[in-house]
Amino acid sequence: MGNGPAPFSDIGKRTRDLLIKDYNFDHKFTLLMQSHVGMGVTATGWKKDQIFFGDVNTLYKSGNTTVDLKLDTHSNVSTKVTVNDILPFTKVACSFRIPDHKSGKLDVQYLHPHAAVDSSIGLNPTPLLEVSAAIGSKDFSLGGEVGLDTASASLTKYNAGIGFNKPDFSVAVLLTDKGQTLKASYVHSVNPSNDGTTVAAELTHRFNTYENSFTFGSSHLVDPITTVKTRFSNNGKFAMLCQREWRPKSLITVSGEYDPKSNNGGATKLGLALALKP
Repeated sequence: MGNGPAPFSDIGKRTRDLLIKDYNFDHKFTLLMQSHVGMGVTATGWKKDQIFFGDVNTLYKSGNTTVDLKLDTHSNVSTKVTVNDILPFTKVACSFRIPDHKSGKLDVQYLHPHAAVDSSIGLNPTPLLEVSAAIGSKDFSLGGEVGLDTASASLTKYNAGIGFNKPDFSVAVLLTDKGQTLKASYVHSVNPSNDGTTVAAELTHRFNTYENSFTFGSSHLVDPITTVKTRFSNNGKFAMLCQREWRPKSLITVSGEYDPKSNNGGATKLGLALALKP
């Protein structure tokens, strides 16, 4: 729902996207082909530590139903079937992976003008049950999530958060890791109508170790097709990214990170990602 609260997982998402999204320190290639009959095929390959990985993903949409099929280099076949509006405000998805016969999962999402509820349960004799909920509005949301392992009758996670969103800024506070970690994040569009400069910060405090950490980042629109991002953390790591749309919906992204405390002789990491959409 456009005027309702976002799901709990989206609290703090604008900050995470600026600080993490599109950074890649491997070699990655993506080819996306889409037809006019609702079918799309995406082929992805990437090289990490001299090892090559890849997958082919097929997406088919018909009415309210979407079928997602993926085959990877380890011969795993992943399938997900999603049905929208099976009930008012409700989306249902069933997924499984072959040959893992215990990987089946049922997800149900309910988006109401004043609430967003997500639930997930494994389709096996001792399933993992996860539920998250958020209440509020488009601008303000308060929520939490909990996970239950039915095999041991123990909680696998319980987190809570609060978020406040406006078109030019967003603030979020999250209590994660079963109450052991407190995260506060802020993102602000400094000059969205001119050069598209956005800054963000995330502060983290761990109660069990009394450790504090922070990450600052920025995004700057050099021209309508070129974006430059930077990121700096308290551990001394500095990262930079340049992304250019060299043709409509086709992107080339160069990323680099310098780690002054690296012990493996590779203080600098470089990555290249190419995404093509003919």
